[in-house]
Amino acid sequence: MQYILALDQGTSSSRTILFNRRGELVHSAQLEFPQYYPQASWVEHNPLEIWQSQKNTIEQVLKDSKVQLRDIAGIGITNQRETCIVWHRESGKPIYPAIVWQDRRTANYCQQLREQGHADLIQQKTGLVLDPYFSATKLAWILDHVPHARQQAENGELAFGTVDTWLAYQLSEKKLHVSDVSNASRTMLWNIHTNMWDQDLLALFGIPRQLLPEIFPSSHHFGECQLFGQAIPIASIVGDQQAALFGQACFEPGMAKNTYGTGCFMLAHTGNSCAHSTHGLISTAAAQLNLQPQYALEGSVFIGGAVVQWLRDNLHIIRNSNEVEALAESVSDSDGVIFVPAFAGLGAPYWKPDAKAAIFGLHRGTTNAHIACAAIESIAFQSAELLLAMQNDYQHPIQELRVDGGAARNNALLQFQADLLGIPIVRPRITETTALGAAYLAGLSTMIFSSVDECQQLWQEERRFLPQLSREQAQLRLNEWQKAIQSLRQY
Repeated sequence: MQYILALDQGTSSSRTILFNRRGELVHSAQLEFPQYYPQASWVEHNPLEIWQSQKNTIEQVLKDSKVQLRDIAGIGITNQRETCIVWHRESGKPIYPAIVWQDRRTANYCQQLREQGHADLIQQKTGLVLDPYFSATKLAWILDHVPHARQQAENGELAFGTVDTWLAYQLSEKKLHVSDVSNASRTMLWNIHTNMWDQDLLALFGIPRQLLPEIFPSSHHFGECQLFGQAIPIASIVGDQQAALFGQACFEPGMAKNTYGTGCFMLAHTGNSCAHSTHGLISTAAAQLNLQPQYALEGSVFIGGAVVQWLRDNLHIIRNSNEVEALAESVSDSDGVIFVPAFAGLGAPYWKPDAKAAIFGLHRGTTNAHIACAAIESIAFQSAELLLAMQNDYQHPIQELRVDGGAARNNALLQFQADLLGIPIVRPRITETTALGAAYLAGLSTMIFSSVDECQQLWQEERRFLPQLSREQAQLRLNEWQKAIQSLRQY
């Protein structure tokens, strides 16, 4: 039996999952790592802590699974996207903490660029909305605020990467400086039409070309890892949401998935056609098997499952995240409470980086359970707006929504999601589809899987949630949410 080792480096934890050639989860390990908030709206990670947590989970899986290294056909890497790391090429020492995708420190810079008239050019070339979410303004900030960084970058002494690039560099013992199209497309420096780094954008943001990694398709032999005693091919690299789209076997135009993680990310495959959104979504590169570009429409919710962490860590109304479902279900509804968790601003379809979180409808009878219920509903409300925007933007009707991620285990959330959208919500047997997508892509490049058809056959449904609310009732609930959003936007 041959295996694929999938590294799933997320915003709050690092995981390693071992899959066999039937796409079954054999063993896994997970470690959380610290989050740093040095100022309001700033979010940072320590790149060395990211790597150490990922390395520890690899070692744990190899030890506990007792799988022989010679039986591991390849490593697949999937990662939190947009997070920006810059390091010295030779020493491997980061010059500044990783600036996380949630970080909003460059909001004023984005506003200046918008006022200068650059937003349309950026969207035309990259498919992205001009927002602090993406990597380019974070990278420019590091070069402008770390002493001597810009000169060192121009001298070729520094390397930039998103987290996948950082992991590949570490796994290859500092030999590789690589990424794939799906991650490159999130930097706001990659032209998704030419499939190249864009010289106009590099000039606009003041980014030296020599800082940037070499880009390949997502399913590719990038190099080798020899850290664990035997050479193992690094056989795929893919951004986490594109990995989940692939892991959900959404290979055809009009197939869509939603990942309920720290944030919520909904993608609809658009094939080799790059669809343009007029409803606040972005166009992005999907996982690529070869030189033929693939595209998706994407909507991003910045605070999804993270709202549950806030209930746990800030309000202390639950001790563990898995307690939230029972607490929310202890009441029949939220009793008029609407929770807009805009802790990192509002993402799609509003793109309001300065928005603040708010809870509406509180009264003397409001309990922790009502707030928990409203928090769960907020995840579904935000996701519903994404799918409605997709249906307005894209001609292929979305018949069902495949779901994954940690919060997809919450049955109440998925039932409410089905009620709001009026289409089936489908949960697969393996909800770790981000890691599974990286494994599929690595398996294809190492010939463990013969084709995407084989991957399609491996995908299996676990449960289907069907709508129970009438469309009129669902629209009333959505109207309540949108009224709260409008109130929030007035501040």
